[in-house]
Amino acid sequence: MQTLQVEIPVDYVKLGGILEIPDDSRAVVVFVHGSGSSRFSPRNRQVAAGLQHAGFATLLFDLLTLEEQRHDDVDATYRFNIPLLARRLSATLGWLRQRPDTATLRVGLFGASTGAAAALVAAAEVSSVDAIVSRGGRPDLARAALPSVSAPTLLIVGGLDTEVIRLNDRAAGQLTCGHRVEIVPGATHLFEEPGALDEVTRLAAGWFARWLIAPLT
Repeated sequence: MQTLQVEIPVDYVKLGGILEIPDDSRAVVVFVHGSGSSRFSPRNRQVAAGLQHAGFATLLFDLLTLEEQRHDDVDATYRFNIPLLARRLSATLGWLRQRPDTATLRVGLFGASTGAAAALVAAAEVSSVDAIVSRGGRPDLARAALPSVSAPTLLIVGGLDTEVIRLNDRAAGQLTCGHRVEIVPGATHLFEEPGALDEVTRLAAGWFARWLIAPLT
């Protein structure tokens, strides 16, 4: 396993990231975190570790610089700026394509909260995304981009997160790609309950294995 601390040049800034590549990886999953989070998110790192164990490379990276994050913590300047977040994600996908160690890997996106909307918008604009998983996401914020998403999409929502279930069901109705909504019983928005993130990891690994490693024919 290679573990690399990386800097991704985007929008005249550099975004910090952690790229981990197990031996014989055939796909890479890019994590797109939500507001107030970063590449050090313990929840995303737990899911990433599970995906690495299943043979996937992972990239956790910051969508905002430290200065931007400080502003956002005060007045939410950036967290709902989905076009900005999607543009930075698209540039990061281009950066992955230019690296010799990831250029040939198929690409999945794992989005959480508002990051799920950014993942869907970016996937509607670039052809290199082959599968998407959303955890407690806000796909409704992707709005007009939803019908243009072609990558198979799994929407995972906590069973006690009733408002987000409603928003995900509504967004699913606008998707024209293969998609599914999975409810994790007894889980709240952050999936902090015992075993909830393990179930998220299991569902995500299965979805990515199906569409990135062994697609159905």
